Amino acid sequence: MSRIVVFNNVTLDGVMQAPGRPDEDTRGGFQYGGWALPYADPEIGRAAGESMATTGGLLFGRRTYEDFYKVWPNRTDNPFTEVLNNTPKYVASTTLKEPLPWMNSILLKGNVLEAVTKLKEGSGKDFVILGSGELIRALMKHDLIDQYMLLIHPLVLGSGRRMFPDGGTFAALRLVNTKTTNSGVVIATYEPAEPVAGKAP
Repeated sequence: MSRIVVFNNVTLDGVMQAPGRPDEDTRGGFQYGGWALPYADPEIGRAAGESMATTGGLLFGRRTYEDFYKVWPNRTDNPFTEVLNNTPKYVASTTLKEPLPWMNSILLKGNVLEAVTKLKEGSGKDFVILGSGELIRALMKHDLIDQYMLLIHPLVLGSGRRMFPDGGTFAALRLVNTKTTNSGVVIATYEPAEPVAGKAP
């Protein structure tokens, strides 16, 4: 069995919107795009590299996929572009059509929950979700996420789209690993605990 792993930047108040660039996602008039950049740290790079080393594919929602495609394929100033280009990318979307523009991209067919369940029955390697808040929340409802690696930044933004919004799915988690970077980012790894994620006690 493969695992579904969430790997995301969040603030102390749970915001995940636009960590990488000012123009990344301005929905709702969001003004703090690029908030994660000042906290870049070699330990974060190592965590990302270790995660990618065990990855059998990436899972994206449409918006995150299109944003990554706009930025990453032609960059040459980092060690991640080649890995991202060559890694299979599975995209959940009701509007995109094949062929998808980024090499090694596959559109998930039919019901996304059934498609992800089928992926989990495969190679045994992890499938990693980057960004893609709506996809995360959809999978949480059906206990399809096996691990959350959250890069928790020492920031309270007070606005922005949160990874776990009000009215979301109940999830009991247990902390399985934690590291703190020199820039103050806590890399916290959680897995579902009893009661099973999505089932209130």
